[in-house]
Amino acid sequence: MPQVVTRFAPSPTGYLHIGGARTALFNWLYARGRGGKFLLRIEDTDRARSTPEATDAIARGMAWLGLDHDGEAVSQFARADRHAEVAHALLSKGAAYKCFATQEEIEAFRETARAEGTSTHYRSPWRDADEASHPDAPYVLRLKTPRDGETVIEDEVQGTVRIKNENLDDMILLRSDGTPVYMLAVVVDDHDMGVTHVIRGDDHLNNAARQMGIYTAMGWDLPTYAHIPLIHGPDGKKLSKRHGALGVEEYQAMGYPAAGMRNYLARLGWSHGDDEFFTDDQAKEWFNTDGIGKSPARFDFKKLENLCGQHIAASEDAALLHEIIAFRAATDAPDWSDNQKDGLHRAMYCLKERAKTFPELIEKAHFVLTERPIQVEEKAAKNLDTVSRGILATLTPQLQNVSWVREELEAVLNRFAEDQGMKFGKLAGPLRAALAGRAATPSVFDMMLVLGQEESIARLAQAAAEGDG
Repeated sequence: MPQVVTRFAPSPTGYLHIGGARTALFNWLYARGRGGKFLLRIEDTDRARSTPEATDAIARGMAWLGLDHDGEAVSQFARADRHAEVAHALLSKGAAYKCFATQEEIEAFRETARAEGTSTHYRSPWRDADEASHPDAPYVLRLKTPRDGETVIEDEVQGTVRIKNENLDDMILLRSDGTPVYMLAVVVDDHDMGVTHVIRGDDHLNNAARQMGIYTAMGWDLPTYAHIPLIHGPDGKKLSKRHGALGVEEYQAMGYPAAGMRNYLARLGWSHGDDEFFTDDQAKEWFNTDGIGKSPARFDFKKLENLCGQHIAASEDAALLHEIIAFRAATDAPDWSDNQKDGLHRAMYCLKERAKTFPELIEKAHFVLTERPIQVEEKAAKNLDTVSRGILATLTPQLQNVSWVREELEAVLNRFAEDQGMKFGKLAGPLRAALAGRAATPSVFDMMLVLGQEESIARLAQAAAEGDG
């Protein structure tokens, strides 16, 4: 069994689109799950629209998603000489021909075809012309596509697809200036890079029929094709800006964890039984083209958030801290001090359970990231009236000699609330305001344990004292 080789081949004309990211992920999973190679090719033949900035954006998006590729990224444009060489080989085999038709002649042909209701695919009079009749004029090289019969694509997602050859044109291989076209370059690169499986969007299905002619004429083995449906928005229309973020880096900036994003994108059009949440290792083991559906997948932010929340909860604390620091750097947020990072690490156990994004988790972590004097937000300040401050002043000395463990703290605080003639819930509001300056926080006991005895007492004493004077 030959080694599996897949590739991701984006055009560097903008950011890494969510659809492109899923295509890259499917190729990565297919290769990695089979001990194969996953290659990256930058299809930069469109010189007018290709930019180094877009190439960098693609690399950053893939790096954030953790989609590592084997070897250096290949530039398609840099291989133009090789593409031209194959076009001339096709010419010498009689599988391609020189076409001297002018743009005006081609347009006149199409106008007549439209008027007569026949195919507008150009039928060149130069296809079988004697070389002696060739003028000394510019020409393009065209592939001789069979006129009769049909091209059959055995596709792992779409099944058997039959396209009548009369519906295929003699596509251009080399332009009149000698430069190769994208359709030729893709085939030559896939062959030379040893690509065994071409997994890409189903908008390329017709391209496959045209590209197969080059493989056949050159006597090259065809890759296995898997054309995957595109992604639609929640309304069933093709995913676009009006549905929300389209670029992968926008999702990083919104604070979604990469593992959650990978899990969600894998489930977008592919399934393994009823499994929703899974690890990378499970995805690599399970992923195959059989599980890809034929219908377009619908992007659902709620499902994405739900899965991301599960991945945050399941993450190791140290790995989560590392990813949150990287998220902050990617969004140009100021760096935290070592004390803040240590505090966040200690607090992670009580923060990660219900946070769906990193900003949500950071918001919950406010109590350990802030420093004295604690700034109390307006909503929380209502819990720090004169009576509440007096209660805190009474409580603070009683915490001086307490053993700082959850059971002891729970016992002391519940007993204190009882002595004050109140339920613990009434005491929790002032404690939250004093410890965090917020009305919504993790549990009072978790905050006290994370902050430690000295810091907790200092914060309570500060809140109690602010009513004096």
